[in-house]
Amino acid sequence: MSLFITSLNSGSNGNCYYVGNHNEAVLVDVGISCRETERRMKKLGLLMKKVKAIFVSHEHGDHIKGVSVLANKYSLPVYITEATAKHGPILIKHLSRTFKANKPIAVGELTVTAFTKQHDAADPHSFIIRHNSITVGVITDIGIACENVIHYFKQCHAAFLESNYDEVMLEKGSYPLHLKNRIRGGQGHISNKQALELFIKHRPPFMTHLLLSHLSQENNSPQLAASVFEQHAKGTKIIVASRHEATEVYTITNPKLKEEKIVFKKPVQLGLFS
Repeated sequence: MSLFITSLNSGSNGNCYYVGNHNEAVLVDVGISCRETERRMKKLGLLMKKVKAIFVSHEHGDHIKGVSVLANKYSLPVYITEATAKHGPILIKHLSRTFKANKPIAVGELTVTAFTKQHDAADPHSFIIRHNSITVGVITDIGIACENVIHYFKQCHAAFLESNYDEVMLEKGSYPLHLKNRIRGGQGHISNKQALELFIKHRPPFMTHLLLSHLSQENNSPQLAASVFEQHAKGTKIIVASRHEATEVYTITNPKLKEEKIVFKKPVQLGLFS
């Protein structure tokens, strides 16, 4: 009755997110090398044989770097739109499967649903993964918290949510103006402030974990992002997903689901003689 989640890496140097149950799992993006993905999963006690598919959000290098090698090594289907595939990872045509927004895809007992978002890529999507009434969202690389993002965020018991930059740090930082405008212009990334607004206004009461993701190395800090959210957490565990290492594996449950109780009947003592 649980989902197990971890960020294997999160940031402009590579993004890879694991969501699974006891029997199967999916990876959303593989923006780190095959070897590093394997190493980090092994360190966490996660088995590659449980990974049944890769879902690709968009074609930027920090999301697809390791897709081809990992998919080919383990013969994993790669769910990717045609537009993304034209600009994305090579050598996986024989493994490619397409998907459409808002159309659930079954991967064993998992159900993965993609939805469109605002980002400067060919055909960008984010995802929710469901199992036994538990929902986890992987919602990064969003230029704004659009209606699709809000709709699916409201369903999440846990979410990887982008909190890319601090607005003051970006404004005063060394990035050229065109790059600053790309980041904050509605097709790039969302700030701590924008992510917090989404969290405060639209967090469902059953959300137990929020993993702040895709933090900028130059225009944000883990301590700053965490401090912005923690004062508004109200029982939701706030975790910052690192750009240098995997997070621990978190167990996500649905508090409303009661654990099945096994009732043992009292043994009857049989007489040997009547």
